[in-house]
Amino acid sequence: MRAPFTSDSCKESQLDSLNPQSWLQVERGKLSNFSSQASSSSSIESLIKVPEPPVHPFFKPVDYVEVLAQIHEELESCLPQERSSLYLFQYQLFRGLGEAKLMRRSLRSAWLKGGTVHEKLVFGAWLKYERQGEELISDLLVTCGKCAREYGPVDVSSELDVDISSGSHETLSMMNDKHISRSVSFKVGDETIVCDRQKIASLSAPFYSMLNGCFSESLCEHIDLSENNISPLGFREISEFSMTGSLNEVSPNILLEILVFANKFCCERLKDACDRKLASLVSSRDDAVELMECALEENSPVLAASSLNAGHIYSVSGLARLGNIRGHRLWAYDKLSSVISSVTPLGWMYQERSLYCEGDKRWEDLEKATELDPTLTYPYMYRAASLMRKQNVRAALAEINRILGFKMALECLELRMFEGRVAASQLRTLVREHVENWTTADCWLQLYDRWSSVDDIGSLSVIYQMLESDAAKGILYFRQSLLLLRLNCPEAAMRSLQLARQHASTEHERLVYEGWILYDTGHCNEGLQKAEESINIKKSFEAFFLKAYALADSSLDPSFSSTVMSLLQEALKCPSDRLRKGQSRTEVNKKHTVVTALALNNLGSVYVDCGKLDLAADCYINALKIRHARAHQGLARVHFLRNDKTAAFEEMTKLIEKARNNASAYEKRSEYCDRELTKADLEMVTQLDPLRVYPYRYRAAVLMDSQKEKEAIAELSRAILFKADLHLLHLRAAFHEHTGDVLAALRDCRAALSVDPNHREMLELHSRVNSHEP
Repeated sequence: MRAPFTSDSCKESQLDSLNPQSWLQVERGKLSNFSSQASSSSSIESLIKVPEPPVHPFFKPVDYVEVLAQIHEELESCLPQERSSLYLFQYQLFRGLGEAKLMRRSLRSAWLKGGTVHEKLVFGAWLKYERQGEELISDLLVTCGKCAREYGPVDVSSELDVDISSGSHETLSMMNDKHISRSVSFKVGDETIVCDRQKIASLSAPFYSMLNGCFSESLCEHIDLSENNISPLGFREISEFSMTGSLNEVSPNILLEILVFANKFCCERLKDACDRKLASLVSSRDDAVELMECALEENSPVLAASSLNAGHIYSVSGLARLGNIRGHRLWAYDKLSSVISSVTPLGWMYQERSLYCEGDKRWEDLEKATELDPTLTYPYMYRAASLMRKQNVRAALAEINRILGFKMALECLELRMFEGRVAASQLRTLVREHVENWTTADCWLQLYDRWSSVDDIGSLSVIYQMLESDAAKGILYFRQSLLLLRLNCPEAAMRSLQLARQHASTEHERLVYEGWILYDTGHCNEGLQKAEESINIKKSFEAFFLKAYALADSSLDPSFSSTVMSLLQEALKCPSDRLRKGQSRTEVNKKHTVVTALALNNLGSVYVDCGKLDLAADCYINALKIRHARAHQGLARVHFLRNDKTAAFEEMTKLIEKARNNASAYEKRSEYCDRELTKADLEMVTQLDPLRVYPYRYRAAVLMDSQKEKEAIAELSRAILFKADLHLLHLRAAFHEHTGDVLAALRDCRAALSVDPNHREMLELHSRVNSHEP
């Protein structure tokens, strides 16, 4: 068994002396023969070529807060039949923001509020697609005697309460009683076009209602359509289509004109015919650019839907890319510059413009992109590649580590070369023979070392290697899920947890993993039930640990604290599961050490909550003796509660020195120092992990206390640009209310309630602000 290329497998000093081209010869993801001689400069260039970032494929408006607020406002006042469309719009927005849980909630609301059979069927099928893989949760709930509808199968038929048998026949009978001419003439500009009334009516429901319903036009033989942006030539083609079902050979401009008209009047067959016809006209890149520009100018959503959804400012990215392909690089640069100067710029705009310039200008744009949106991965990758070209390996690694410190970006973990992508599995095949073999005992030792230094990515690497051996996989997948949760990868964590259940070797072990699956999806009581079932079969550390966690979260009753403490004490008496005979002393010791430290740390937290500070301190000190670095944080809290801020500060400093990922340690230490040091620590937190919300809120509160209202709001806005966070929106709404800006406060309240419609404090603020709306 070979060791993977982990963070500690090769020190930076060693990397400086390596010539990676001698053993990394990969072309477009395929392995080839190694070259014994490689030119350093040319190979480096191909090795570190970074592909352009993809154009964002989902709807994400420049001011998403404003759009969320508008949706919420319309939902409060719209007709019931209009709500499904608004929830669908909300779904698209949350999808663009990357909020998976919120987007599924919105899609479910769209399905439940659907007013027609068509909406119920489409939204139901869509929801089934988005929620594929959740059947296990529903099955587990059934075994607990509970059926949560939100996790059960999407039963479309149960929601179809619309009577589809009536309506159309009644309308036909009503129309048969009227003496209406078979033909109807439409005035378009200066021309009059005679059409077959029923053929035109068959194009769409709006036309049918207009010509055969209860409208004034239904009894008219002459109708004026001059105000609908259609030319006489275009409408003659529409009339011809109503008779033949096909379109004649006309210019792209006329087709786009018809397409816009078809969109407006919901003529689906006509829209589809236009779309196909336009697609057949694209025979070159030049055609694509011209048609795309026409589509945008004519406000046509069909041609632009996949990369542009009409009026979407990301459209400029697509146009600029196409323009660059045509050789108009300066034109592409100017396109992005015009956007940047016309709106409050976002990070992606500078990232996109950087593609059309070189040298210092490109570097400056990417620095600005990171400043405005530190979650964008391309700027880090480009800067790292540029530093590698200069043979500055340490700086290149530091640049990649900046983003990996707070975001598990796979493209940053994988090496890219020769304009293609080298998958992690292929890269591992290449490097595995250059690192030493590890035994199972070695793996546990390495995992213990990384766990002690709070190196979650390194720990994942070791676990991956262990999973390739014959070791018991259930407990390893479970540990993997915990690490992925800490790295903010909840979906991957749930997959690992499900794999742990799948690979459990005993029934009581399987029940524990099922309990964690239920606990992590918000079903604490059912998770507690699974833990008790496991304990009834066999007492184990994992089962007691789960029961303690689930019990602590399932009730706010303070009396439960003593029960939680006793459960954790029982857990400490049990050996961790999978400690079997035949394992080496090193394996047993390291496994037992890890689980014991976790129990001690959690027991210490319970003692603190109960005010038993001496017992809590003993737990944390014992955990520290077995190198559980996170116990420094608990001990610091004990010192603080004993009114010893200096000792608390020193304790957190020890954690900062030990932890590989220490943004949270800096944040916690900021609570134990004076304002200047607090400010410095929180600035460090933002540098290490810009997604952590507390530093922005603290800085904004300090500015507000100093009567610097504009600066305080700007501090919150800085984070809101790239993170849709309820707490940030709540605080900014309160600041706006304080400064008397009622409309801005109301906007933030509505946007926040789109994120969490049941948030009590937000509802109270919204009600108060709404009463002052002019």
